Amino acid sequence: MGLCVLLCHMSCTSKKQEKEEAAKYTVTTPVKIDTSFTKEYVSQIKSVRNIEIRALEKGFLQHIYVDEGESVKAGQLLFKIMPKMYEAELLKAEAEAKAAEIELQNTKTLSDKNVISKNEFAMAQAKLDQARAETTLAKFHLSATEIRAPFDGTIDRIPLKLGSLVDEGELLTSLSDNSQMFAYFNVSEPEYLDYQIDTKGRGNKKVGLLLANNQPLKYKGDVEIIESEFNNETGNIAFRARFPNPDRLLKNGETGKVQMTVPLKNALIIPQKATYEIQDKMYVFVVDKNGVVRSKNITIASEMPDLYVVASGLSENDKILLEGVQTVKDDDKIKYSYLAPNEVISHLRLKAE
Repeated sequence: MGLCVLLCHMSCTSKKQEKEEAAKYTVTTPVKIDTSFTKEYVSQIKSVRNIEIRALEKGFLQHIYVDEGESVKAGQLLFKIMPKMYEAELLKAEAEAKAAEIELQNTKTLSDKNVISKNEFAMAQAKLDQARAETTLAKFHLSATEIRAPFDGTIDRIPLKLGSLVDEGELLTSLSDNSQMFAYFNVSEPEYLDYQIDTKGRGNKKVGLLLANNQPLKYKGDVEIIESEFNNETGNIAFRARFPNPDRLLKNGETGKVQMTVPLKNALIIPQKATYEIQDKMYVFVVDKNGVVRSKNITIASEMPDLYVVASGLSENDKILLEGVQTVKDDDKIKYSYLAPNEVISHLRLKAE
C-alpha cells in the first residue's frame, strides 16, 4: 500500500514538473525608437481641369468633329451648330451698319452747311454706333455656332447625336485635362496638427497613391493645398495632393488611397501579438519580478505592420508577455525567458531606424 502511494506521488510530481517546464513563456520590454509608418487616406481623384462644354446658341447639331475618349488640342473645332440663321443676322446687321454710315455722311454734309442742327448729326452718329454694335453681336452669335476646345484634354461622353436640336446652354460633352491629377483626402484634426508641426522636419514630403487594384502609382505626388476650414460634422480637413500623369493612367472621378509617411520620434513600440482586446480596450500582461502576470490596460496611439505605438499604460522598464496571452490569467506565476525588443522587432516587418 505504501509503495503504491509513493509511486502515485512520484508520478504526480513528474507530471507537475513536466507541466511547469512546458509552461515557460517568452517576455520582452517596450522600446523607444525613431521610426515612421505609412498612413493611408481614402481619396477622390480629379483632373486639374475638368469643364462642361455647353452650347451658346440654339440650333441643329450640324457637325461632330470628335469622338468620345479622343484627345484634343486647344482651339480644335469640336462641334458646329447650323449657322444659317446667324449668317443671315450678320448680313442684315452689316447692311444696317452700311446704311447708317451713308446716312451719317449725308447728315455731316448738311450739318457742315448748317442745313440741319448739330443734334441731328449726333443722332446719326449714335445710329451708326448702334448698327456697328449689332454687327459685332451678330458676329459673336455666328462664331458661337463653332464650339472649340479651350485647352488640351480628353473628350468625355457625347450625349447628343448628329442632327439633334440643341438648346442654348445644353450639355455637349465634358473636357478633362489629365496631364496632372488632384487627389483629395480628409485628415483628422490631430493628424493635421501633427503634420503642420512636423512639416519642416519631415525628411520626405512626397506622398504615394494606391490605386483601386491595390497597385501603387509609380509617380509620387506632393501635398500642396490644405483647405481653410474643418468640416464641423466630421472634424476633418481636406488635403489636396498633385500627381503627375504622363501615361494618362488616372482619370477624373477615380478613387484611391493616398499613402503618407508619418515620422515618429521616441515612439514606445510593442509587438501587436503581445496584446489582447476586451470590449474595445487593449491589454497586455505585465510580468513582475516574481514571475506573476497581471493584465494592464494600455492606450494605442497608432498602428503599424505587426506593431503598436503605445500612448499610455506602459514604460520601457515593464516586462510584457510576448507569447501565450491566450493561455494565462491574472495572478498566474510563470517561468519565462527574456527576449530583447530589438531582436523581436528584427523578425517583424517594421525595423527600428
